[in-house]
Amino acid sequence: RTGRTGPDPGRVTLKKEIGLLSACTIIIGNIIGSGIFISPKGVLEHSGSVGLALVVWVLGGCIAALGSLCYAELGVTIPKSGGDYSYVTEIFGGLMGFLLLWSAVLIMYPTTLAVIALTFSSYVLQPVFPNCVPPYMATRMLSATCLLLLTWVNCSSVRMATRIQDVFTVGKLMALGLIIVVGLVQICNGNYEALTPQVAFSMERTPSVGQIALAFLQASFAFSGWNFLNYVTEEVVEPRRNLPRAIYISIPLVTFVYTLTNIAYFSSMSPEELLSSNAVAVTFGEKLLGMFSVIMPISVALSTFGGINGYLFTSSRLCFSGAREGHLPSLLAMIHYKNCTPIPALLVCCAATIVILCIGETHNLINYVSFINYLSYGVTIAGLLYYRWKKPNLYRPIKVNLLVPVCYLMFWALLLGFSLYSEPVVCGVGLVIMLTGVPVYFLGVHWKEKPKCIYTFIERATYVGQRLCFVVFPQFDPIEIATPSEWTDRSSGRSSLSANS
Repeated sequence: RTGRTGPDPGRVTLKKEIGLLSACTIIIGNIIGSGIFISPKGVLEHSGSVGLALVVWVLGGCIAALGSLCYAELGVTIPKSGGDYSYVTEIFGGLMGFLLLWSAVLIMYPTTLAVIALTFSSYVLQPVFPNCVPPYMATRMLSATCLLLLTWVNCSSVRMATRIQDVFTVGKLMALGLIIVVGLVQICNGNYEALTPQVAFSMERTPSVGQIALAFLQASFAFSGWNFLNYVTEEVVEPRRNLPRAIYISIPLVTFVYTLTNIAYFSSMSPEELLSSNAVAVTFGEKLLGMFSVIMPISVALSTFGGINGYLFTSSRLCFSGAREGHLPSLLAMIHYKNCTPIPALLVCCAATIVILCIGETHNLINYVSFINYLSYGVTIAGLLYYRWKKPNLYRPIKVNLLVPVCYLMFWALLLGFSLYSEPVVCGVGLVIMLTGVPVYFLGVHWKEKPKCIYTFIERATYVGQRLCFVVFPQFDPIEIATPSEWTDRSSGRSSLSANS
């Protein structure tokens, strides 16, 4: 049935159009979305002091760096798109991979996309409604319009999507650069009292360990996206070289920018002003930029616009990878016969996000998303250790020191443990969302002897989807579809694929 829609599907392949620059902008663009404009309030609220909040931001970047080093090893050892999902499926099997995929597709990425889209619309509409909160329907309609526009762009061209990502990532860094420069000017003028150790670490109440854990969860939302280049490994030019290089460049840069941005906030705003603000960057601009304060909401809007594009680009590849493994409908594993873009997967991501937008308030879901995110990170990095034990002779172009995953997992266990203790309902809901995938897996994936009518319906629906979207199954390079045991034969000291060729 696949061949009915166009040319021979064997001639259609994923295009490798992501070079080192685009790889860096994908990581930076996905990390710098709405988080740095939302999370400072939550981090300060839970940490209880300016000094401890800054410590949380710096340590959050260090933990993201440790995790990214582990993902660099996994990305070049298992060179498949799909990130966490592909690695967990390869290492632990189908059920574990499906649970991660299920929670990501059901809530994690649609919710994150919805939060970023709502932040975009709120900042765009802020100048139009300067004295009140923008209307509910106006923010939802603008968010949905933005999602539909960027979905069309991503369906049309990989090159166009990556160019948008490049341009808007530069715009994000310029927006944060403006905040940092203004903050440094304030410090040079002597307005740094709130940053002195005596004041910065003074607090009315001592935060509990659980509250500090929640502060880290809020910061982790701002850093989420550091692993997203691993979702598009098969579209990266020379991934075994450019994947780790992009990670090494991007994570320290983002950590540095985030820390300076928070220092700039605290140099110009009191903790009370920051906690009472619903749009931290706008409040910052109104206080310091005067008649030019309109620049700030526009800059933040551009930043979040690029964040939406990056999340759509990478999360659609997760659906694509899941379908290719047989965990989602096969239609989602198809790409446009001419543009080579995963149109069905993009449409599913867009539709799921619009549903989340229509449900209502999404900001309460940030803690659920952060918990599931951290849970998936820990399982994946634990898989790295298990994989080293299971396949010790497998060729690994990058092999990080054993202390890196061990340190990450120790922090991960402490964070999740204290989060469970302090917010059992939030963490419990996150676990329930993930575990609802168990019956779905056994009914939809594991159960092979389904009634014939179900297979007939799926086949017809797939055919209709192919005709509507003009999509076919892609052809993959041997290195991308080979099993890890085939990637390298250590006894011969060279790749078995090369030997066979």
